[in-house]
Amino acid sequence: MLTTRRQALKTLAATTLAASLGKFPALAQANSAPATPTPPPPAGPFTLPPLPYPYEALEPHIDAETMHLHHDKHHAAYIAKLNSALAEAPSFSAGTDVDELLKKLADVPESIRTAVRNNGGGHSNHSLFWQTLSPKGGGSPQGELAKAFEKDLGGFDKFKQDAAKLGGLLFGSGWVWLVLDNGRKLNLLSAPNQDSPILGGHYPLFGIDVWEHAYYLKYHNVRADYIAAIWNIVNWDFISQRYTVALKA
Repeated sequence: MLTTRRQALKTLAATTLAASLGKFPALAQANSAPATPTPPPPAGPFTLPPLPYPYEALEPHIDAETMHLHHDKHHAAYIAKLNSALAEAPSFSAGTDVDELLKKLADVPESIRTAVRNNGGGHSNHSLFWQTLSPKGGGSPQGELAKAFEKDLGGFDKFKQDAAKLGGLLFGSGWVWLVLDNGRKLNLLSAPNQDSPILGGHYPLFGIDVWEHAYYLKYHNVRADYIAAIWNIVNWDFISQRYTVALKA
């Protein structure tokens, strides 16, 4: 009888605690929080640029939670690892322009070159990606850029079809890129991982991030649906301006 009463009291205590945690989420979080806080990212020449719009601004095409994780966690992690790598070679002057850093990758000390390639590419790619999306985006390119699509890529509709196909064929993680090549001609290409088109001498105009972290929360494993949705939020005004500036450079 005593054992039964003890078991009953233990059950009651556990039930009461669970109910209390359910009523007070902060208490539940406190009980599940790690013993030591997460250390701040290492200081360095590169910092996380803010999003040009709220997290939820691109819904329903890209959800707020994906934007929060993608920008505040994934992009921030590339910057932290890039700064950490550069701290291992203090005599190397990286400057504060990540694109310029990638252009002189061959000059980066070999001991950190791969880390700079991967994480510098991740920083550069994402910094451009946020700007090429907009809650007021969509539609199609206009003016000189539209003419370039017709001349170089067979038209805008064909470009979208080819980009979707390229994104579907890209095995694993990577990007699909619209670039301006050395002949001042539009080109469509894909690149694995976080390799920047800059490494191949191309000037990136717009990239579709097809890493799973860019779409998995909403689209799960259906990458094609994500690529189809992204055309609704592409900032063609920004891309056109970037194209014009590049032609004059």
